[in-house]
Amino acid sequence: MSLISSIADFLKPVPAPAPQVQKALDRIAELVDPLLKSASGFERQLALPVEHALGYCEGLVDALPGPIDINRQSFADDPLVHALFATADDIDQMLGHSQAVRDFLAEPHSYEDDCFHALFAARRQEKKQFGIARQGDVLRNDVSQQVVYFSSHTLVEPSCDLATTRRNLRCRALESLLQTFHEHVESLRSEREGLRADAALKRGHLTVLRGKSPGPEYQTRTRQLADLDARLRETAASLMPDQLLAALADYLRQPEASLRLSPVSITVDRLGIVNDQAEDDSNVHTLDFPEFHGRDKRSYMAILARVRRDEAQAAVDLVHDQSRRYMII
Repeated sequence: MSLISSIADFLKPVPAPAPQVQKALDRIAELVDPLLKSASGFERQLALPVEHALGYCEGLVDALPGPIDINRQSFADDPLVHALFATADDIDQMLGHSQAVRDFLAEPHSYEDDCFHALFAARRQEKKQFGIARQGDVLRNDVSQQVVYFSSHTLVEPSCDLATTRRNLRCRALESLLQTFHEHVESLRSEREGLRADAALKRGHLTVLRGKSPGPEYQTRTRQLADLDARLRETAASLMPDQLLAALADYLRQPEASLRLSPVSITVDRLGIVNDQAEDDSNVHTLDFPEFHGRDKRSYMAILARVRRDEAQAAVDLVHDQSRRYMII
């Protein structure tokens, strides 16, 4: 390639980002820091990392199993649904208390289909107990057991159209990444303010000591102030738009560090007791599901769920009636 061709290629205008990448770039300025747009090469530096992060989020959502029916019948028939809830009534309570479900049912488009889809998430919990178990031909009542159960059930992004639910979940995944980076930026700002306060305090002490004869304490505090000033300059520099932009680009190239799914496989009986030894037992099932690890550092099992609209509406009405009766009492 000739020198002239190389210069011509260099001077060519950078092609505009794809629409979904451009939309994500706009959200970055909103969610992370508006000053980022003032950094040189904002779109040029972030276009490819954002495209990579979008592809990663799409892969996460596509890896979710389901949709799985969540109702009383599946509680009886599906071992996973049975493990997720203590009783079938808990399904109604979950649906009835869900703000996302109530908001969705209030919209006209909720009548587009008899069912709707959503991300179902719950926290896996474990506890130890002593219970009855057969060991060989002997039935013992003091056997240590590990029980698995689920709490904090929630439904996210309900929609009659599964493709819409998936698209909204991809957007949520990217926003979760951006919020995590925003929290990092806020922690840097908090650190900067703390260093400023500490440096001001040290300067005040030095002013007092300066009027006295120099001694070991004055020298020690001088070194401490120099260390604080160096850390302050480093932290302040990391908050400059160009440095933030470079850090964000590196962060988006490795989204798995902040957002990921990991497979889980547990063998339990109908009571949720872990039982890896049982064979040919119809009451023992192996549950396979992914767990989502995100911004709040907690893990949630995650699947795509399908719910009948009339059953959800009945659950909302039931919970509303229960709360109204409690208020009257």
